[in-house]
Amino acid sequence: MDERVIGRSGQWASVIGLGTWQLGADWGDVDDKEALTVLETAAESGVTFFDTADVYGDGRSEETIASFLRGRPDLHVLVATKMGRRVEQIPQNYVLDNFRAWNDRSRRNLGVDRVDLVQLHCPPTPVYSSDEVFDALDTLVAEGRAAAYGVSVETCAQALTAIARPNVASVQIILNPFRMKPLREVLPAAREAGVGIIARVPLASGLLSGKYTKDTVFAADDHRTFNRHGEAFDQGETFSGVDYDSGVEAAAEFAALAPEGYTPAQLALRWIVEQDGVTTVIPGARSPEQARANAAAAKLPPLPAHTFAAIRELYDRRIRDQVEHRW
Repeated sequence: MDERVIGRSGQWASVIGLGTWQLGADWGDVDDKEALTVLETAAESGVTFFDTADVYGDGRSEETIASFLRGRPDLHVLVATKMGRRVEQIPQNYVLDNFRAWNDRSRRNLGVDRVDLVQLHCPPTPVYSSDEVFDALDTLVAEGRAAAYGVSVETCAQALTAIARPNVASVQIILNPFRMKPLREVLPAAREAGVGIIARVPLASGLLSGKYTKDTVFAADDHRTFNRHGEAFDQGETFSGVDYDSGVEAAAEFAALAPEGYTPAQLALRWIVEQDGVTTVIPGARSPEQARANAAAAKLPPLPAHTFAAIRELYDRRIRDQVEHRW
């Protein structure tokens, strides 16, 4: 699979990576054996970038990745984790002592001396403007605890603030055919600054797979049940903030745009991969079949111009007004 450099870090990632939130929690049950099989299938399919976080299953996702990689010392996989969501979300908690403690825990979970890429996990907005915060992140790198650092954001404004920081290697942001606002300012700014873009929630929590109907019932411990209105964390993380019923209708239209040989999910991933400035996209997978199909999107033919135009028209007509004023 093709790889792209993650901004200023000099590190490389496959254009389609693997998000591992599903392997930790909040997506229904995934047992340990199935989780390891997902990781193995992704790696066999050319994926060289795993994204995780210390709160995914309270460290389970990190530990599962460590278990998988422990027996494969020759396998090249860049592992990015995130930190900051284990405490009350106030700027005062984003200090060097906490960073060290969180990093220590992630390094233990991952079984490494140095984290490849550590990211702040959607912290409060004032954090992105704090010199002390980024000085502390620089210290983590200087101490050899992390090779590079980036941020995960909820809004385009947060992304632009982070991109202006001289040592930020990457910005992780929601980007998909139902969340296009980053195309206008964030991706151009990142290209200009040499910052990598990690596109998350690429299938709008599965909406863009075209598999769901208004009658679909998700498990009680699935965030698509308990966070539809932002009850547990930012609403934009669930279905990209799109109202579920209208999102299902728009997703049916989206699915009809898939060229021959593409699934709707592969159409969404291919659309992201072809955006100028995207480094990698990190779909999750709860089964090896999903992991294999997601990775296969990297080798599909480029999308025709009329498909891009049709996706834009659908977004402008059905989605834009739901999401752009918030994120």
